[in-house]
Amino acid sequence: MLIREVTDEKTEKEFLALPHIIYQDDSNWVPHLIQDIKGVFDPKKNKFFRHGEVSRWILEKDGKTIGRIAAFINHKGNKKQKLDTGGVGFFECINDQEAAFKLFDTGKKWLEDKKMEAMDGPINFGEKDKYWGLIINNFDYPPYYCQNYNPEYYVPFFENYGFKKYYEQFIYYRKTADELIPLLKEKSARIRKDPKFTFETISKKRLEKYAEDFRTIYNRAWTKHEGFAGMEKRQSMAIMKTIKPILDEDLIYFAYYDGRPVGFFIALPEINQIFKYVNGNLNWWGKLKFLYHKWRGTCTTFFGLAFGIDPDFQGKGLEGAIFEECKKIVSAKNSYEDVVITWIGDFNPKMIHVIENLGATRLRTLATYRYLFDREAEFERAKIIG
Repeated sequence: MLIREVTDEKTEKEFLALPHIIYQDDSNWVPHLIQDIKGVFDPKKNKFFRHGEVSRWILEKDGKTIGRIAAFINHKGNKKQKLDTGGVGFFECINDQEAAFKLFDTGKKWLEDKKMEAMDGPINFGEKDKYWGLIINNFDYPPYYCQNYNPEYYVPFFENYGFKKYYEQFIYYRKTADELIPLLKEKSARIRKDPKFTFETISKKRLEKYAEDFRTIYNRAWTKHEGFAGMEKRQSMAIMKTIKPILDEDLIYFAYYDGRPVGFFIALPEINQIFKYVNGNLNWWGKLKFLYHKWRGTCTTFFGLAFGIDPDFQGKGLEGAIFEECKKIVSAKNSYEDVVITWIGDFNPKMIHVIENLGATRLRTLATYRYLFDREAEFERAKIIG
C-alpha cells in the first residue's frame, strides 16, 4: 500500500472520486458537491487558512485508490483548549482495517510533527455545522446537506485504532404539524401575547442587519463552549452570504425583546433531496437539474441549522414561540412536511431539553472521537456546558 499526498490535479481527482466507489451500492448516500469539498481545501475560499494549515492524502493498492484522509490544525481554536489538538477528516476507506490504520497513522504523524498532542475525528477544517462526526447509530437514512455519512464498518476502525468518544451528537426529527408539549405550548402562548416580544423572518435585502443580530445572540449563547473564541462580524456576514442562494425567508426567524435580539432559528430547505439527482457536481447540467427539482417542489423537508437563545431568556418558552411562529407560516404555505434538526452535542443538555420539548425525537447519533498521542494520559470527555 502506498500513501500519496494530494499535491496536483490527478491526486485531487482521485481524492474526490473515491466516495463514488465506496458508496456505489448504497441507495441512501448523497454525494457531497465537488465544488463544496474543493472549497474546504482552497485558501481563497476557506477562512480557516488564516489561522490554520492542512494536508491530505490518498492510499493506493495495486494501482487503485482505496482510501483517503485529511489532517488539519486550527491554531486559533487551540488557544482555548487544554491540549493542542489537530483534526482528521474526509476519511473514506474500503473495508480493510490495515488500510484504515495506515491512513490514521499518516494523519497522526503529520500532527505530531507539528507538535500537536491529540487529534479529533472525523471533523472538518471549518465550522462544526459541516462534515463533523461519525455515524454510530441509524445507517439507513440519507444525510442532510454537508452532513458526514459513513458505512457501519468505519466505527470499529476508529475505536480499534484507539480513538475514544469525545462527545456524541444527536440529530432530531419532527413533523411540521406536530404539537409542542403542553407546558411549552402554554409558555410560548404567553410570550407571543406579550407586546414587548416581536418576531421577524429574515429579509435578503437586509442581510447585514440580521448577520449582526445573529452574531449578538450567538456570542452570548455560546460563550461557555470549550474552544469558543467568539464570532467576529465578518464571520457572521460570511455565513449569511453562504446560505443566501438557498435560503427560504420563511424558515429563518429572529425574536426581539424591546428591540433587542434575543433568539433565532435558522433553517434551510433540505436541498440534499434535490442534490441526490445532481450526482455531486453543480456544473451547468447539475444547475439545470437543481432548478428543475426546485420548481417541482421536490424539497419537502427543511433542516434546522442553528437555534440560539440569549441566556437571559432561556427556559421561558421563547424557543417554542419562535417555532410556533415558523409553523404558522410554513403550514399556511403547505410547502414542508417535516424538519430535521442538525446535531446537538451531549455536552449541551439544556439544548437537548429544548429540542425534545419541541416534540422532536432522535433520528441519528454521531460521535466525535479523540485520540491522545500520550497513550498513558488520562482521557477526558467534552465538558458539559451549563
